[in-house]
Amino acid sequence: MKKGIVVLLMHLCLINVLKSQDSIPEKSKLQIGGYGEVAFTRNFYSDEWQRYTNAENYKDAASHGRFDIPHVVFTVAYDFGNGWSISSEIEFEHGGVGSAVEMEAEETGEYETEVERGGEVNLEQFWIQKSFNKAFNIRIGHIIVPIGLTNQHHLPTEFFTVYRSEGENTIFPCTWHETGASIWGKVSKLRYELQFLPGLDSDRFGSEGFINGSAGSPYEFKIANSYAGALRLDYYMSKKFRMGLSGYYGQCFSNSLTKKTKYKDNKGELFIGAVDFTYKSRILIMRGNFDYAHLTDSKAITRFNKENMSNASPSPKTAVASDALCGSLSMGYNVMSLFTKASYPSLFVFGQYEYYDSMYKTESGIMDYEWCGKHRLAFGLNYFPMKQIVVKAEYSKRFYKPQYNDEPSISFGIAYAGFFTK
Repeated sequence: MKKGIVVLLMHLCLINVLKSQDSIPEKSKLQIGGYGEVAFTRNFYSDEWQRYTNAENYKDAASHGRFDIPHVVFTVAYDFGNGWSISSEIEFEHGGVGSAVEMEAEETGEYETEVERGGEVNLEQFWIQKSFNKAFNIRIGHIIVPIGLTNQHHLPTEFFTVYRSEGENTIFPCTWHETGASIWGKVSKLRYELQFLPGLDSDRFGSEGFINGSAGSPYEFKIANSYAGALRLDYYMSKKFRMGLSGYYGQCFSNSLTKKTKYKDNKGELFIGAVDFTYKSRILIMRGNFDYAHLTDSKAITRFNKENMSNASPSPKTAVASDALCGSLSMGYNVMSLFTKASYPSLFVFGQYEYYDSMYKTESGIMDYEWCGKHRLAFGLNYFPMKQIVVKAEYSKRFYKPQYNDEPSISFGIAYAGFFTK
């Protein structure tokens, strides 16, 4: 009798175990997530646009403060099965763009549209992918161009400073996204990605930003009279250490709505080479990059933009350099690792140095704005209460040549990055 009761109880327990296993949910095919940042900065220097051309007049300028929402991104992805998947990202930069229609009483009751907020709304990603295996995937749509460290690793939990590293964020589009096609995969410890893209638009090259404003399109379509290619290789030496190499080539001068008959022999070839690395452990994080870009026909591009682009065009109509560069090195130490072996919460004390120059070299006859060459030091804290959330505090200072004024500032921020579904 007792033996029968024991067998019955064991049988019931087994049924309950099997039922509990059956009820374990599979990983959702629908993925919803994103990232967002809120920042406050107090700049202890002038924000007048003439602070470089007449630097002496702004030596003792008053400080100014700014609140900002640098990026808020919403991600939706879905796995259809049989290797087919999609992903899309909508990005709101600096609070997005807002407008409203109002009736103006002081203007005889006319309706008037007013801009109430600045910022941008962008489709950062939208692609359809076919995966054949781990080593070979095809992706077509609006994709990230993975040139440099920041474009490939741009989540706010992937850099120490309150804002993205200034160097790559100044001289390159960042985050750089274009409509095109890519093949990618991972073979052993090597991940590769090769992309076919439309060329950049040299009408929107400039002095301070070099090629920064030339990705995407100010029109309802992307001009693609010439094309470009991008390649990225990442070698994972261990779970903690990764080395990356990326490159870009494309022709830029013909990607314009304006005819350039007099300049038919100019192509505006753009070459970019970049190397970067990350080392990440529970105790120590290190990141670094060096990027170099060379542009042919920069003198012709400068002349055309200044003489032929109208004031209503999106061109800055400023001098363009033949070469630009940037480099950075950052390191953070988790002081909480002295007291606990847990990964989170963590508190990283960090330091970062970077140098960038959007006018590193210029062709003869093109004025070199020396203030475009900037050294920047930053020190601060990153507190992670959990993996997906970070609170940041930072002191930074830009250093210039003696004829210009250095630019110190303090910044605070809070950010998140992660998926809301499992």
